[in-house]
Amino acid sequence: MIKAINMKIIIDNIKLFFIGAFNIKRKSVSILNTEANNEMDNFLLICFADNLGIPLPISYYTLELLPYLEKDMDRWVGRMAERKDIWLEKFGEYDMDP
Repeated sequence: MIKAINMKIIIDNIKLFFIGAFNIKRKSVSILNTEANNEMDNFLLICFADNLGIPLPISYYTLELLPYLEKDMDRWVGRMAERKDIWLEKFGEYDMDP
C-alpha cells in the first residue's frame, strides 16, 4: 500500500517534470521572439522616428536603409500606433504589477 502511494507520487512528479521541461521551451521561444521584436522596434524608432513626428537630424542618412527595411516598416508603424503605455507593457512581460 505504501509502495503504491510512493510510486504514484514519483510518477506524478515525473509527469510534472516533463510538463515543465516542455513548457520552458515554449516560454523561452516566446520570450526570445518578444525581445527580437522589441529590439527591431527600438532600432526602427532610432532610425525613422521622423515618421512618428519626432524630429531626427540624421534622417537623410537613414533613408539609405529604407529599401532594406520596407517590409518591416508597415508592421512597425502599426505596432507603434497600437502602443498605449510602454511601462505597462514592460511590467507585463515580467509578470510584475506597476
